[in-house]
Amino acid sequence: MQRDGEAAAATLMLVRALDFAARQHINQRRKGERAEPYVNHLTEVAVLLAETTNGSDVALVAAGLLHDTIEDTATTRDDLAAQFGETVASVVMEVTDDKSLPKAARKQLQIDHAPTLTARAKQVKLADKISNLRALVHTPPQGWSLERRREYFAWAARVVDGCRGINPHLERLFDDAHKHGMAHLPSDTGTGQTPDVPDKPA
Repeated sequence: MQRDGEAAAATLMLVRALDFAARQHINQRRKGERAEPYVNHLTEVAVLLAETTNGSDVALVAAGLLHDTIEDTATTRDDLAAQFGETVASVVMEVTDDKSLPKAARKQLQIDHAPTLTARAKQVKLADKISNLRALVHTPPQGWSLERRREYFAWAARVVDGCRGINPHLERLFDDAHKHGMAHLPSDTGTGQTPDVPDKPA
């Protein structure tokens, strides 16, 4: 009976996390050509986390669903802690950028802070970057030049380098997405300029 109770609690948390995330991001869409609902990105991250951990860490999967709520909506850390517990709230805070900082500073901090993240936060970061790289290949944002996409791939790889050693499966998926994406981007764009690369491509 205890296992049944634990399973029920886990299911309830995940359903509530998905519902919360969908409602918080209700007016947001991905920047790609298909303009998919933003929740598609969140569910992809959650699926990656669930599959690569055999569904063993409910807090991790919930954090994956909620990982952009503080950064991109009016949600606060206290909101998440009250509804989903301190563990989930802490993981989300770890992967949340400080929007008061300039974009270049936020990008560099992601690289600098990646090695110091907890195991759960590193896995969320990995899954997030996998999802973003896949999106850049299949439905890139309108107006993004080839060089801009290449710069994003290079930056994402630097962030992920600081997250390695925790989940080999996620690392392989990232490497596959990176290799596949770069194979579809010509190596010479001829612009010679370094673009302003945001931390979220889609």
